[in-house]
Amino acid sequence: MKKAIYPGSFDPVTYGHLDIAQRAAALFDEVIFVVAVNPTKAPLLSTAERVKLIEIATGDMKNVKVTSSADLIANVARVESAVALIRGLRHVSDFEYEFQMAMMNYHLNPDVSTVLLIPDEKYIHLNSTVIKDIVRLNGDVSRYIPDTVLAALQNKLIS
Repeated sequence: MKKAIYPGSFDPVTYGHLDIAQRAAALFDEVIFVVAVNPTKAPLLSTAERVKLIEIATGDMKNVKVTSSADLIANVARVESAVALIRGLRHVSDFEYEFQMAMMNYHLNPDVSTVLLIPDEKYIHLNSTVIKDIVRLNGDVSRYIPDTVLAALQNKLIS
């Protein structure tokens, strides 16, 4: 069975993330979203909230599961016997960072390859920070995030 890890903060998960997950799910037997726990960052949504929102959003994807980890992603891949790390590539400007991370992950775990996937063009401009900013200002992001994610953001940012 070929497993892939899809790591990220997913604060919040967007349709761009989900598009990448669907593409990965077509290529691998199992895709594991790994919500990264980074003690130096202060995400808006808790780890448990992000995991739950992704579980709801991927409920119809039979070969996708969701977990979280504070460990190095290269170690998570080793523990899960994953053959690949999935990363989304939106713009050329993302490439330098993703290339650097791919090389570091390879040095930490040479049994795992990084696969860069490009989302549908309608999501290429998305990032979680912009989504949160628009919600904070009562803008409409309903075409970019699931309703459950929108409700969670509104609860945190507007209430």
